[in-house]
Amino acid sequence: MNQQPASVPSTMQPGPGLSLTCGYGTDRGLRRELNEDSYIASDPVFAVADGMGGHEAGEVASGLCVRALAAMPQLTTGERTATAAVLQQYLVRADNSIREATGARAGTTLSGAVIVEQMGVPYWLVMNIGDSRTYRLSQGRFEQISVDHSEVQELVDAGEITPQQATVHPRRHVVTRALGTGDETEADYWLLPVEEGDRILVCSDGLTSELSDEHIFRILSTVGQPQDAVDALIQAALRNGGRDNVTVIVVDARNVLNDAGAATTAPRLDSSAEDEVTLPRSQAVQSATQPLPQQDAGEDDAGQHTGQTPDQGAETNNGQGQETKNEQGSDDNGEPDHGRH
Repeated sequence: MNQQPASVPSTMQPGPGLSLTCGYGTDRGLRRELNEDSYIASDPVFAVADGMGGHEAGEVASGLCVRALAAMPQLTTGERTATAAVLQQYLVRADNSIREATGARAGTTLSGAVIVEQMGVPYWLVMNIGDSRTYRLSQGRFEQISVDHSEVQELVDAGEITPQQATVHPRRHVVTRALGTGDETEADYWLLPVEEGDRILVCSDGLTSELSDEHIFRILSTVGQPQDAVDALIQAALRNGGRDNVTVIVVDARNVLNDAGAATTAPRLDSSAEDEVTLPRSQAVQSATQPLPQQDAGEDDAGQHTGQTPDQGAETNNGQGQETKNEQGSDDNGEPDHGRH
């Protein structure tokens, strides 16, 4: 189903203090018939799931993942009380439901940030499993927070290839963790204090496979409104080839309380004005990083945005038929395909 995206800018401020402004959107790309990405963008959860699997299974996997997150009570109450342990419980539910629905033939990556508060101080709780990504632009510094669960990331960590070589490596889209398939389904977590003017980017690798980090930074640092930044990033990915589904969420943080309990007023950034397939590896491997232990408790409109929103702030894509993903890759006609959803 193709429709205009329900991706209008929104400001979320359930009470005094931290105010969030969010933009979001998804596009099937220029070479994909259907969209297997899903996303949720509703305070306090902002996440992107990128499905992988057989006929229709990729969109099923990503959709079930998003629905599991949408069932968190914090989505109903707006409370910022989630923990890594709580998130992992819902990811386990998502993993189980995907396996039941697809017979473990499909999976999904997931990356995103959840706003949590501890002693009245807000934090970004970043989660990641697979090769979708979460970035932060803070005080002029742009960095990737999440660490890819992929074969090439392991090679980079081992010093066998450089990050530049990883971008063109033939197995750069083979993931080592995913929900719904494989043995390793636990996410990594990072807890970062929210700074005044923070801008968070969450995206599927349909964006990062087309745009360099420098290109992404240039857009994020010069486009003022989150929704305008989302649209600019998607259009840039399409102009660069649009070989994959691309989904983007941008969240800005304002009115952040400092340690003294006063709202800071730091100024925001200046506002002037070959296809590949992500493949789950059957034997998942240990990630090189475990950042946070588990706790108890306007250019050419080159593509149509695709999706439906069954839950508050959650977008899943329900199409008829999906391309098969396997170790070799195949398209809908059974011909070899080195492209990726």
